[in-house]
Amino acid sequence: MKEVVLKIKGMHCEGCSTRLEKVLNNQDGVEEAKVSLEKAEANIKFDETQTSVDELKEAVEDAGFEAE
Repeated sequence: MKEVVLKIKGMHCEGCSTRLEKVLNNQDGVEEAKVSLEKAEANIKFDETQTSVDELKEAVEDAGFEAE
C-alpha cells in the first residue's frame, strides 16, 4: 500500500470535500481517501498495482478541482 497527500485547489465548502472524497474512494485501487477542507488536501492510501498518483490527480480534476 502506498500513501500520497495531494494539495487540492477549488474546494469551497464541506459539500466539495465530501463529494471529492466519494469520487476518490470509488477509484480502483483506493483503499481509503480522506479529504480535508481546512487543510485543502486529500490523503489517499492506494494499491499502486491498480492505480497511480497521476490517475488519482486526473480523478480530482475530472471532479472539478485542481491537484498538486
